Amino acid sequence: METTLLPHPGPAMGNPNMDGGANPAMPPPPGTDMTGICFRDQLWLNTYPLDRNLVFDYFALSPFYDWSCNNEQLRSRAIHPLDLSQLSKMTGIEYMLSEVMEPHLFVIRKQKRDGPEKVNPVLTYYILDGSIYQAPQLGSVFAARIGRALYHLSKAFTIASTKLEKVGNADADNESVSSEPKPQKETIDIKELKRVDHILGALGRKLPPAPPPPAFPEGYVPLTAASEADKAPEDQRPSDAQPPSIDPIIDQGPAKRLRTQ
Repeated sequence: METTLLPHPGPAMGNPNMDGGANPAMPPPPGTDMTGICFRDQLWLNTYPLDRNLVFDYFALSPFYDWSCNNEQLRSRAIHPLDLSQLSKMTGIEYMLSEVMEPHLFVIRKQKRDGPEKVNPVLTYYILDGSIYQAPQLGSVFAARIGRALYHLSKAFTIASTKLEKVGNADADNESVSSEPKPQKETIDIKELKRVDHILGALGRKLPPAPPPPAFPEGYVPLTAASEADKAPEDQRPSDAQPPSIDPIIDQGPAKRLRTQ
């Protein structure tokens, strides 16, 4: 990323505290939300080492630097801009080196000092492998995460609604196929059944009684009577057992029947 280097206020520009001149034209203060940009000066990195002594000079070249801060006043007086003993005596905007992992990571905190022991953090910047970034604020992080979660939730609901529409169409097709008339079982009415029984009973009472069955031929013994006689005790059986008579019609067989000419 190519960046125009901002001029450092020096004696050529005039010092209002020493010669009574007018205040030089200062660059505008940086914005509060500059998370969309980063700064990197490869020429400076190739010339100077990036350590805790020179990191603030490198940060001062970026658009994140506020030229009206207390650190710039210390630089104009040839004092190290991160000298805490001098910064604690001043009030206003200042930068403080909070965390260091040389030579890869440097964290710089922008804060407002209201007294020797009273400071309020404003913004945080970090230098990662020579590139300077503004750290997002906590509210912005939460807003971005919630927005991303809502996006995925809305996308999931959209996919689920399309799936439900397909399932609903399939169910409608199945209902249309199953709506064809099917033969239903006939229900039996108890009242009608009793009425039919009453009619049949009345007709049976009006008809004459059934005639008695015809008598067996002479000498024929029914099968039931023969089985009962076999089951009777021996003392009740007759002493003179007579051979059973043969039915001349049933038991003679076709060979013993009379031949007719």
